[in-house]
Amino acid sequence: SLLKMSRYTLGLVALLAAHVSGNPNCTRMGTLYQNGKDMCETMWGGAFKYTNDKSKAYTMWFFDAENPNDQVTANIKAAGQANWPTTLSENHCHLNYYHKDGAPTPEPDTLTECHPWQHSSCCNYDTVVSAKKINEAYGPGYHWDRCGALSPACERFFVQEACFYECDPNIGLWRKYWDQATAGANYNEWEIEGMPIDADYCDAMFRACKNDLFCGVGGGNYFSCAVVPDAPKTETPTTGGSTTPNNQGSGASVVINMYNSGGGNCPNN
Repeated sequence: SLLKMSRYTLGLVALLAAHVSGNPNCTRMGTLYQNGKDMCETMWGGAFKYTNDKSKAYTMWFFDAENPNDQVTANIKAAGQANWPTTLSENHCHLNYYHKDGAPTPEPDTLTECHPWQHSSCCNYDTVVSAKKINEAYGPGYHWDRCGALSPACERFFVQEACFYECDPNIGLWRKYWDQATAGANYNEWEIEGMPIDADYCDAMFRACKNDLFCGVGGGNYFSCAVVPDAPKTETPTTGGSTTPNNQGSGASVVINMYNSGGGNCPNN
């Protein structure tokens, strides 16, 4: 089904929406985030961790014939730093939202938007057929162009992150919750936490997007922004446009950040 959110999550979204007040706060990303580290670690609510050690840092995009993230996973596991149950198969799609169930499989040659994963993918072609389809997949709250059209250079990073989340088998190893009994009402199979991302990649995204607008709610947290209605932007980008969620209120920010303290691409609908 299109939505697999628990009743708890749906209730939370309703609660947050009821507490949101004021206008969304579209702000230049160069103002929202201090640098690439701040952007990567804040925008997705703690899903990613800015990492300088390239041997243990994943990339959200690649052009190699083989997925370099597979070797990163092997390096982290060999160093005894795996954040996942080591009995799990790494050749498996461990996230559960629009993702495949089971091992990653090839997609047709027409998979062009997320082409690095064409030969081994956890995403289905229909999910990532175009940037527009990806942008609209989780509902209006997660549209990256809520604050106006992003510059092409910046938008490519949003597409790449989305492809990475939907398609890369390695991302599922960084699920926040593995044990439903321990997680309780927070349990879900789509949220990730603390996945190490190449520092250079984060820095490049910041350079590309610093003049574009993004939702300023919760310091630029995607999930906090998702519950806030659209409203006119409050700041004009110096170059290019911007596409992203719009604002949160203080009450919404507290509750959402409590729920999404770890992060992960939180679906909303």
